[in-house]
Amino acid sequence: MKTALITGVAGGMGRAAAEALLREGWAVWGLDLREPAALPGLRFLRADLSDPADPEAVARALEREGVRLNAVIHLAGLYDLDSLVEIDEAAWNRIFQVNLYGPWRVNRALLPRLAPEARIVIATSELAPLEPLPFTGLYAVTKAALDKYAAALRMELQLLGHRVVVLRPGAVDTGLLDVSTARLEAFCANTAHYAPNAARFRRIVERVEARKIPPERVAELVCKAVTVRRPRDVYAINRNPLLLLMNALPAGTRRGIIRQILKAPTASGQ
Repeated sequence: MKTALITGVAGGMGRAAAEALLREGWAVWGLDLREPAALPGLRFLRADLSDPADPEAVARALEREGVRLNAVIHLAGLYDLDSLVEIDEAAWNRIFQVNLYGPWRVNRALLPRLAPEARIVIATSELAPLEPLPFTGLYAVTKAALDKYAAALRMELQLLGHRVVVLRPGAVDTGLLDVSTARLEAFCANTAHYAPNAARFRRIVERVEARKIPPERVAELVCKAVTVRRPRDVYAINRNPLLLLMNALPAGTRRGIIRQILKAPTASGQ
């Protein structure tokens, strides 16, 4: 029986991936800060990926159980919306700790537990290769860094016989979208510099998130990434056509369009 470990298993994508792999006959271990709803067959370990000690403790627990992993699937993540000149340092550090350092810590700790020809699947974002919109910069920076980390890890782990696969999903109907709504409300209410722009930005976010897909679609891609003989390096799903179009334009044109869309209305113009 093949065995997978999934981070973020209590979230929408993590649970959907666990359910899909269990149906395929895999043994599944799940990591998260909070315990997921009961799922027959799932082995759960509580772990905080921002704590350097927790991934090491997970590795020791798997070693005691004699577990060898055929797949490590990274679906944990934080989302934030804020301006880069107003976000406080604690929030800045927290999202880097989970989105970037977390996968690095888990992969480093679990390398000795990998079975031959194991797969590591890392979910980044459709934003990772794109120029970010205003106020999504912090999230985009962490996902772009994670995307580059995955590419570098792929180069190294091929020498050990393992594969690294990246998933770049667009909007997915998970708890992260609820978080993004709350963070957007907080940003709009608290920004000292961008209040006139924030309401207009909210409309853009609502349009992007209206195209969300169910987490089961991502779970199908996870199963493909860990089972097909020759997986792609990168799988993208639900990419937003407007974002793709914007990024096809020259950089100066992109900035001008965003400036026009988000600029403060004049006293007579709204």
